[in-house]
Amino acid sequence: MKSTNKTWDYLPNTDIHLYQRKDMFRMNTDTALLGNFMKVKKGESVVDMGCNNGALLLYASRFEPNKMIGIDVFEEACELACENMIQNHLSNVEIIVSDVKDVVISKVDVVVCNPPYFDTSNVHNRNENKYLEVARHEKYMTLHQCCYSASRFLKDKGRFYLVHRASRITEILIECSKCNLEVKALQFVYDENKKEAITVLIEAVKNEKPNSKILPPIVLKR
Repeated sequence: MKSTNKTWDYLPNTDIHLYQRKDMFRMNTDTALLGNFMKVKKGESVVDMGCNNGALLLYASRFEPNKMIGIDVFEEACELACENMIQNHLSNVEIIVSDVKDVVISKVDVVVCNPPYFDTSNVHNRNENKYLEVARHEKYMTLHQCCYSASRFLKDKGRFYLVHRASRITEILIECSKCNLEVKALQFVYDENKKEAITVLIEAVKNEKPNSKILPPIVLKR
């Protein structure tokens, strides 16, 4: 019997389904944007930092990677991610309950992350729900820790895919540079009802030469 605390949903632009808990962070527009933005080649290895229910790993599975690793601080999130991997008949996945900075793994080809967007000094949108607070605020993963960990996990020339607030683009570029991640592609996302970009998608490559491209913007229709 299905739990009343869970819903059975599908990943946008795919035929993949997954369980989501009502009290935890649920996939949103940014999840779908990042899932469709990242590029994974057949046979590569992928890490999702802050995997939650495993949505981004499921997006990555479409490319037939050889190995996928999900990392999350919450055991409950990891249990749900494991359940979703089983439901989708994926056996090449390792789910690790840990703070990202404490994880030691073999180098991988791709790292993907939908990190918390607000630094801990930002008291707006704070949530008493522990899962949502960690998903939205940099309690366990600051922007620097995100970029540093991505670089630490990646092979030379490995690729890092990130979605973040467009308003933090300067910080993102600085932190990527500090961590030897050269930003190769940026794509800004606009809401049709707003003048300024709300989101940015980033592709960065470890130890690559500078040469960035700005991709055509995405405009979200409401």
